[in-house]
Amino acid sequence: METESEPYVRLASLRQLHQAMADMNTARSLADTLQTVADGVVGALGYGLAAVNLVRPDGDLVVAALAGNTAAEALITGRAGSRESWDRRLSMGERWGDLVFIPHTEGWVLDDDDVPQWYTDGPAPRFEDEWHPSDRLFAPMYAPGPQGGGTSGELVGVLSVDRPRNGRRPGAWGREALQMYAFQAAIAISNARLRANMQRALVRLERDQQALRASEESFRQAFEYAPSGMAIAEMGGDQHGRILRTNDALCRLLGRPASAMRRYSFSDLVHPEDIGTLLRTSAEGGRAELRLGRRDGTFVWVSLRNSVVADAADGPRFLLTHVEDIEERKRRELQLAHRASHDSLTGLPNSAELRARLSSRLCRQQPQSGPPADVESMDPFESFDSHDAAYGPPAFDRGHDFDFPPDADGYDGFDRHVHMVAPAAEFDDGTKGLAVLFCDLDGFKSINDRFGHNAGDAVLIEVARRLGNGVRDGDTVARLGGDEFVILADGLGRADAQDLAVRLRNEIIQPIRAEGRAVRVGASFGIGWAHCGMTADEVLKSADERMYVEKRSRPKQHRRAG
Repeated sequence: METESEPYVRLASLRQLHQAMADMNTARSLADTLQTVADGVVGALGYGLAAVNLVRPDGDLVVAALAGNTAAEALITGRAGSRESWDRRLSMGERWGDLVFIPHTEGWVLDDDDVPQWYTDGPAPRFEDEWHPSDRLFAPMYAPGPQGGGTSGELVGVLSVDRPRNGRRPGAWGREALQMYAFQAAIAISNARLRANMQRALVRLERDQQALRASEESFRQAFEYAPSGMAIAEMGGDQHGRILRTNDALCRLLGRPASAMRRYSFSDLVHPEDIGTLLRTSAEGGRAELRLGRRDGTFVWVSLRNSVVADAADGPRFLLTHVEDIEERKRRELQLAHRASHDSLTGLPNSAELRARLSSRLCRQQPQSGPPADVESMDPFESFDSHDAAYGPPAFDRGHDFDFPPDADGYDGFDRHVHMVAPAAEFDDGTKGLAVLFCDLDGFKSINDRFGHNAGDAVLIEVARRLGNGVRDGDTVARLGGDEFVILADGLGRADAQDLAVRLRNEIIQPIRAEGRAVRVGASFGIGWAHCGMTADEVLKSADERMYVEKRSRPKQHRRAG
């Protein structure tokens, strides 16, 4: 690339630039145009790397084409950055006409924003005008305005360039050439978009799925230029569902060539656990979120939407499926759901999740007639199920027709619900119930006071691990708060629940390494029983009261060591 002090420009450079402009204005598709723009920046303007960031209908910019580095192309092509982040970039740095240059001394603040980036290692510059590996140079592309001016129209994209081959910041000729090239690229992109009519065709497909009869050319363009995955599949007949055609975006998303995609239907590509979701998705306007298999054996979360393209005479002819990558959103949703229902320190279900799991097993109707138990007036040693033992409730209530609407858990009083009952208080009658073990650590406060909260946290984490290892698969171990834990263990008799409490207590009292020292805590357990007619809070209160009775019944000096 020529420097600013040179009085003339080589004829070969002008010819290269002219040819690049001719190529991008004669490209046959929007995809070809974008790639030709990127190739032209590398080939004609002398940059080692160039990316075309295209403005999407939602305003964000997606990396639509890249030239100069195959690794960078595979990593960031198809990824998007928010319009807010791009506006910030275009308002920073130095203005070179319409170009924006952000030197490395300012650009470090952009390292962690959401714009897809590729970092090139290299030595620090030795001279003032030498290119730094972290320098950034952008050429905004504006649609032609009413008067034909280059910057009077809306922004259609941004050219990002890096690594000038001569290793120096572009001079006057280099800046002018890049600015002129960006203007011509904007014209070519605008013309390709106008030819495609992509937005209008997609809106018609969405609004009028049954009556749509798009012309072959407009449909072909909308299909090919769609920024997200699109596929056409057969409808009806022996080959129903077989994929006939896919666009480049879907092939990139799944890492499969178009020729290979034609051998499959979506039922062949869907994750085994999501096949039911796919089968339940309506062909006419159906939507589903499921996982599709990539060529490398991994799966990606997508939003799948169907539309029927019909023929007025012959009826439905094929199925148009729109596939959108929602991997990042799904990952965030799963993370947020886990954080909302689990304790951040121990990873156990938290208080809200514990109550939800317990409530899901209980209905409001008691499994027998008779007055409900008075939770507040009961003796802590008296089981909540003593009333049941007197009336002898069955495990399934099959003989009553209740006249009340379903409750919040979906129970409507009929025999689809398995009533929770508790073993008899006086003797082991073989009844199995849902045991609720309330665990409170003894001596934990003194560890916090003597050794600090880090030691206390280490104790809680280790206790949580031991409790989890000491129960069966399917049982719930939750942290209620502080040093209180709750275990839900279904299918236990009274002796089983007492044995479980003893075993867990013996595990807890073993020495624990915390902050480089061995410490010990004790544990007090209260065993309650859940049965229908109670609320989750009543069940937990019952177990809590039993725990305090058990704690007070043991000498203080024996609470920790057991």
